[in-house]
Amino acid sequence: MKQFFKMFFASLLSIIVGSVIVVIIIIGIIAGIASSAKSEKDTVVNANSVLLISTDKEIHEISEKNSFSFLENSNGYSAGLYDMIKAIEAAKEDKNIKGVMIQLGEVSNGWATLNQLRTALIDFKKSGKFIYAYGEVVPQKAYYLASVADSVFLNPAGFTEFNGLSAQIPFYKGLLDKLEVEPEIFYAGKFKSATEPYRCDKMSEPNKVQIRALQNEIWNELILAVAEHGKIDTAAINNMAMKGIQFPQDAVDNKLADGLRYIDEVENSIRKKTGQENTDKIKYVEIDEYAVNAKNKSSKSENSRIAILMAEGTISDASSMNDEHEITSKGLCEEIVKLRNNDKVKAVVLRVNSPGGSAIASEIILRELNLLRAKKPLIVSMGDVAASGGYYISSQADSIFALPNTITGSIGVFAMMFNAQKMLNNKLGITFDQVKNAPYADFPTVVRTLNEIEKQKMQSGVDSIYSLFKRRVAIGRKMDVVMVDSIGQGRVWTGVDALKIGLVDGLGNIDRAIASAAAKAKLKDYKLVVYPQATDKLEKLLKKFGKSTDAKTAVKTALQEEISRSGFKWLYDLKSMMKNNGKIQMAMPFSVDFQ
Repeated sequence: MKQFFKMFFASLLSIIVGSVIVVIIIIGIIAGIASSAKSEKDTVVNANSVLLISTDKEIHEISEKNSFSFLENSNGYSAGLYDMIKAIEAAKEDKNIKGVMIQLGEVSNGWATLNQLRTALIDFKKSGKFIYAYGEVVPQKAYYLASVADSVFLNPAGFTEFNGLSAQIPFYKGLLDKLEVEPEIFYAGKFKSATEPYRCDKMSEPNKVQIRALQNEIWNELILAVAEHGKIDTAAINNMAMKGIQFPQDAVDNKLADGLRYIDEVENSIRKKTGQENTDKIKYVEIDEYAVNAKNKSSKSENSRIAILMAEGTISDASSMNDEHEITSKGLCEEIVKLRNNDKVKAVVLRVNSPGGSAIASEIILRELNLLRAKKPLIVSMGDVAASGGYYISSQADSIFALPNTITGSIGVFAMMFNAQKMLNNKLGITFDQVKNAPYADFPTVVRTLNEIEKQKMQSGVDSIYSLFKRRVAIGRKMDVVMVDSIGQGRVWTGVDALKIGLVDGLGNIDRAIASAAAKAKLKDYKLVVYPQATDKLEKLLKKFGKSTDAKTAVKTALQEEISRSGFKWLYDLKSMMKNNGKIQMAMPFSVDFQ
């Protein structure tokens, strides 16, 4: 009887908890519908308003809606990069927007993303309106965006950073050795260093060469921006970085910043600029809210459209997304087919922000893109990264445009397997036995070492895909295969260097790609449409619940919050490699951020 009551009350509790969750979701859906409807209307912009941009906003290519926004007191819309750029362009002409305030802080976005925002703000300044930047903790990436401001102000007791760039890569070989897990690695291309963290305990010289080249390009762009703002020599900036700057007063003394002020003092300056009294509340308009206005304005032709197709994240051959920002061959191909069969769409701009991933998924996507290109122009615009599989799906477009610090190329292939036999045997006491009717019936496997013939099969597969990769690039870029191999070998390049060696056709942001698409399609009057449509966080959550437990989702979220984005990314990279055990990959050679 005691056991019965325990089971009864446990079941009752489960029903109650489940009911509460269902009610919350229903409320979220209802509120989300209302929020969504509301978010489609223009945000009211009062006279003397100031556009607010925060560097700690994580920017994706695709905009997002949030049906739970009623809990956050927001308009339920998170603008993607393109929408943000359009919002800044609209603010330039909006008589109610008097200037821009950039809130400086931590930055999780890539250098090319910041470059596009900075370029849009440079154009905004032509209006004669002001741009102020203020921060308490200001890293180097934030300085890069802040350099566009008329005035950069720092909190007197804050922390600043200008110490040069560093790129750090985690290596897992020691961990695998301790676990007695043996990696078996196959790759094509001497720069294809994606596998280095699993077979080495430090970077190879070829890897250091390519990282230094990327680092130098980013650093040159950073110091030119800072030099322009402070009207100082680039040599002086390099000397400054050698000494290192950490304190706000040092930043002011070296002309990185224009003054030390508290936020109330900065806002008093803004009030003077907008003609307000010191007691008036500043009318800030967050860029997410304002982006809705720019998004809704279109008087262009409905029958002539240029579609912007967003391809962001790792490339997967899964049928559904494992993560919020991932390119699945099934999902992206469905969008490509829609655009191919839509007669109103006259040209397509493929926006690629991807380090690559699955080789077979990349090939499937390229096939669909070529079918589309047979009917209408296809232009590629590259974001922070368009490498390996990301470059593969771009390679046969009519034209390719990159940003100066876009990471691209990485024409190379690898595959990895992990033999866990010793770990299972020695640490867990698990052994294996089998009966098979053919020599390779259990291949590939994770419970024994591959024999020489099996290793040859794996390497042959990698070499075959690498040859295919080179042929695809040679056709798309009108090069000799030998030439492709010489600039391939898994090496990554900046956009500047990619232009020199013929991997891209020009440098420019997404607007240049759109102009190219319009010219190719001979369009003067056209409407821009973005695919896929803005996704909803509630929809993503429901999809996750549909294929996994809420506990799994909760653990993932908790881990990400607890160990920071970078720490979680290392764990995610390790998990991804294990998940792709034995699969041939076109993936970027390393996961690294320049800070």
